[in-house]
Amino acid sequence: MHGTFLFIESISPESWLYTVFGIIVVTFLVLDLGVFNKNPHRVSTTAALIQSAALVAVSLSFGALIYYFDDQPTAAVEYLSAYVTEYALSVDNIFVIILIMRYFHVSDQYQHKVLFWGILGALIMRGIFIFIGAILIHEFHWILYIFGAFLVFTGAKMLFGKSEEDEEVNLDTNPVLRFSKKFLPFTTVEHGSSFWIRDKGKLLFTPLFMVIILIETTDLIFAVDSIPAVFSISQNEFVVYTSNIFAVLGLRAMFFVLSSVLNKFYLLSRGVSFILIFIGAKMLLELINIKIDTILSFIFIISVLVLSVVFSLIFPKQEKQNS
Repeated sequence: MHGTFLFIESISPESWLYTVFGIIVVTFLVLDLGVFNKNPHRVSTTAALIQSAALVAVSLSFGALIYYFDDQPTAAVEYLSAYVTEYALSVDNIFVIILIMRYFHVSDQYQHKVLFWGILGALIMRGIFIFIGAILIHEFHWILYIFGAFLVFTGAKMLFGKSEEDEEVNLDTNPVLRFSKKFLPFTTVEHGSSFWIRDKGKLLFTPLFMVIILIETTDLIFAVDSIPAVFSISQNEFVVYTSNIFAVLGLRAMFFVLSSVLNKFYLLSRGVSFILIFIGAKMLLELINIKIDTILSFIFIISVLVLSVVFSLIFPKQEKQNS
């Protein structure tokens, strides 16, 4: 027994945190698909709100664990800043996913399954992206300044460009989808929640599988913005990875919460653009030895998001009138 206690005490705090993190992620995935959503059904807004609130609570509690166990005093604040930033960036991602779902007329009862497998793929891709990013930053620290410049450019483009809801959507011309149709055999007939079927021994992919491909591609595109943004907040690989994964896990529940009210918070995308510009500028300022305190950065990010929501409600978007 004494030897067991010595073994436990010898485990590093970061190992404990990784263990807790792994248990949380696996438990969520098992409960989400294997217990609560085993059979296809429409996810109610109330259920999505409860799950979203629970995931946010777990994510914030994990931040408290980082504060307690991690030797770096700023690690917890960096984690919270990265988590909130990634969560905010997910809003635009959700809007595109909503457009994809509507375009393919995905039934409400199958949306959960599509999102589950789409987000599972996103978890794997984000892990690969973060691993590669950490190696690049370790070997070439100056790449952070490239990240900073890229974020300023992306934020400015979002701020002064057209929002997604103003764009005409024609997914039939999507290059990824056209490439997939060229090399994968698809059926145009719906087959419930199946992603593929066998017809006379031949494997055919269903339209629902097209939706999965587009969701994965969408997340890959958004990861190009979000991963540099999080690395600009913290170069602690553990903080970057856990904050990113927790935010992605909450993406599915947030989809069902926001799908009916996202247009009311139309200024959120503008707020996100300000956050990207701020994070990028913060990184570039370090070139001239100007450092912005981590806590001040966190306060700025939270303030921008809150003001974006408040002003969206105070000044509601005018509906377009058909001429």
